[in-house]
Amino acid sequence: MIVTVLLLLSSLTFPPSPPSELRAFDTPNDAGRSITLTWKNPPEDESLKGYEVYRAEAVKGEYSMVGFVLSGDETYRDGDVVDGVEYYYFVRGLREVEFSDSERVGPAVSRAQWFNVGRTSFLVIVVVFCVLVFWYIRRARRGDSLFVRKIPGLEAVDEAVGRSTEMGRPVLYVSGLGTLSDVTTLAALSILGRVAKRTAQYEVPLIVPCTEPLVMTTAQEIVKQSYTEAGRPDLYNEGNIFYLTYDQFGYAAGVDGIMLRDRPGAVFLQGYFYAEALILAETGYAIGAIQIAGTTSTTQLPFFVAACDYTLIGEEMFAASSYLSKEPVMLGTLKAEDVMKVLIVVIFLGAALLGTLGFLVSRYSGHEGLTNAFESLVNLFAAE
Repeated sequence: MIVTVLLLLSSLTFPPSPPSELRAFDTPNDAGRSITLTWKNPPEDESLKGYEVYRAEAVKGEYSMVGFVLSGDETYRDGDVVDGVEYYYFVRGLREVEFSDSERVGPAVSRAQWFNVGRTSFLVIVVVFCVLVFWYIRRARRGDSLFVRKIPGLEAVDEAVGRSTEMGRPVLYVSGLGTLSDVTTLAALSILGRVAKRTAQYEVPLIVPCTEPLVMTTAQEIVKQSYTEAGRPDLYNEGNIFYLTYDQFGYAAGVDGIMLRDRPGAVFLQGYFYAEALILAETGYAIGAIQIAGTTSTTQLPFFVAACDYTLIGEEMFAASSYLSKEPVMLGTLKAEDVMKVLIVVIFLGAALLGTLGFLVSRYSGHEGLTNAFESLVNLFAAE
């Protein structure tokens, strides 16, 4: 009799325990259209498949399934809701056949937040940067001396143009294969203005072969303006700034031909370059020209460093216009950027030191104070 009862009990199946403490609330720090659900799982049940999430717009309305999460998860984000509408939810725990439902919760209403409080640290960084920009611009306008690290490649512009003048040879300026929408090309054109002004003052021809029509037109206007500012508009020759070809290696062959025929005393390779970089730089080296290169292409920088006399690396090209013009707004912004970079590096180094000390202290003395401080600092910058 007892054996029969035990067999009957063993054949019975019981529904899983439902999740408890179900909560539904507006997802914080988002742009709306989202409601988050959290709950606590029942004791571990290996036969549990997962949880189905049901939603309705009335507590006794018709509920429809809107999501499914695996067993072990305790949260679900419903991203298919309308702001301002009240929603009700329940969560169903599933086995193969049996199930159990949690209590109904609601109403939950989704709304957009004006500000993501998790990104307060980034707001502080932006505010600090803006303060630095305005402060350094004000100092520059007052005539205060702002220290900016010397860039050898830009300092050598006068030397290169002067050498071409002494040798009686032209100056060749190559602006790369970028289009007018590329930031690197715009930086190269700003450097062209300084070079053109010097060639006008020294009365040496300037040759600018271009690979893109819009870049050619812009270069012509920049050179013309520079010659006018130098007081020598009569020396400006529009034919020296011309369209060569859009083909990569056709352009490289054409520029190499100019180098071999005209043998310029100075070659400027400024802009974005690809596989033709070493071809151009080696030809310039072969004719004995002084070469000043600059690019943001990390794959071509080694070739310029090896074959050219001076190389502008990455951000040095973007700083060129501020560095050369000394215009207060541009110079103040450049100075503020440098100070902000130093502050960020100090924060990184301080965080690394704090984390290392926290690990050592917690390991050998058991105190978690420094470790907790490090985790708090990391969480400041860990917002989604």
